[in-house]
Amino acid sequence: MKWTMIGLAGALAAASLAAPAAAEIVRHPIPNSSFPIAQAVQVPPGATVTYVSGQVPPLVSKDADPSSVQAYGDTRTQTVGVLNRIKAILESLGLSMADVVKMQVFLVHSAAAPMDFKAFMEGYTQFFGGSQPNLPARSVVGVASLANPGFLVEIEVVAAKETK
Repeated sequence: MKWTMIGLAGALAAASLAAPAAAEIVRHPIPNSSFPIAQAVQVPPGATVTYVSGQVPPLVSKDADPSSVQAYGDTRTQTVGVLNRIKAILESLGLSMADVVKMQVFLVHSAAAPMDFKAFMEGYTQFFGGSQPNLPARSVVGVASLANPGFLVEIEVVAAKETK
């Protein structure tokens, strides 16, 4: 019996030494596509996950009515402003845009003024898909309005980082 217990203890010790390193976040691209989003992102157990509330654009024109689009800019300008706000929040938490695994985008859309998806993408690709290749899973939704009539864009994200 002593021999069996020693053998078992040795096997367990060897198994713990051979255990794989912590799992990594895996981003699955859309097959046969260069569109700058991930089809899916897998976050392993033990990763630190951070939820960032919806962010709206900063004021770009102090002279404009604060409830007007002119106060916050067009869709591209608002997208860049919102993503810069998100970037600053993430950096204050020791994270970066490369850690974003999920993004939910709300763009104002109506029959009279359809959402400007092209302008949104012009702003978005300044942060994702170029020199920063970690792409999030993402959805874009057209909404009737946001909290301020001047807002055309609101974005919330989930970021994750593997624990070392």
